[in-house]
Amino acid sequence: MLSFIPKLVLIQKQALDYQLAIELMQEFKAKNIEVLIYHKRIPASFKETFREEFLFNKRVLAISIWQRREFQTCKPSAHYQLPLVSGCPGLCEYCYLNTNLGRRPYIKVYVNTNDILSKAEEYIWQREPEETIFEGAATSDPVAVESWTGSLKKTVEFFSNFNNARFRFVTKYTDIGGLLDIEHRKRTQVRFSINCESVIERFERGAPKLHLRLQAASKVMGAEYPLGFLIGPIFAFEGWREEYEELLQTLKDYLPSDNITFELITHRFTTRAKKIIEEVYPETEVPLDEKTRRFKYGQFGYGKYIYDDKVMLELKDFFTERIKEIFPQSRILYFV
Repeated sequence: MLSFIPKLVLIQKQALDYQLAIELMQEFKAKNIEVLIYHKRIPASFKETFREEFLFNKRVLAISIWQRREFQTCKPSAHYQLPLVSGCPGLCEYCYLNTNLGRRPYIKVYVNTNDILSKAEEYIWQREPEETIFEGAATSDPVAVESWTGSLKKTVEFFSNFNNARFRFVTKYTDIGGLLDIEHRKRTQVRFSINCESVIERFERGAPKLHLRLQAASKVMGAEYPLGFLIGPIFAFEGWREEYEELLQTLKDYLPSDNITFELITHRFTTRAKKIIEEVYPETEVPLDEKTRRFKYGQFGYGKYIYDDKVMLELKDFFTERIKEIFPQSRILYFV
């Protein structure tokens, strides 16, 4: 089952110099999906309201070529972002991409994968003999479009050739069949973004249910990939201890081993994200009251509202203690 079927496909004219773009154009046209060619800039869609425009753009796939000279850094997840895909078709109300992608949240895929991987190889040799880690989902969920692009498969196979580099990506989607029988040499870590049931039900529209993600995670572990889980955003709502305890116990039931990693990310929001969330989801229940938060500047120069120190300590102590108890062989990579 495909994770994402676009309503409109935009193809940069230069991208048609690459075979993948030609094949995608033919495939989408055969499926009677509208395809438009553009030149330098992705054309704007004009709808009556911002909400209509935002939701429409969430169903737009833009096929282009990556032209930036350098990779962006990616703390604390990795050394660099690997720019395979930008955007995500999910409608998670709290999504941090509301800050990064703002008013034009279309899904963009790059067809010059060889150029991107060649640039990654430059970084690998520059940092030799130190190991270099690349994050493939810093501003995207690449699994959502993998059935169309095959870029993750190609990237996993690429990194299997290096002893001093690793690739990792995180997803909420479950279309990972094409990755299970390929050579990875444990140089790629697959992580799943999970949350307690009430958060998924209230805020994660258009994303697979928890049990489907955990079923996919079990398959990934069976294929001997290093496996991890990103729990986030973690909300400090009434009864959060009980619900996150249930999440951890459910996770344990699905996995044959606890040799896994955890990344723990508390809920935070920017002023820009709050404005977009309230425009697109006017009935949202995502907690966005600045008075209950502490303001902090982030690594990219803009500020965000996070929980105060007392709440952060309570959350950190709970997850540290419970994960150590339930998954004694696991590692917590970071808590933010």
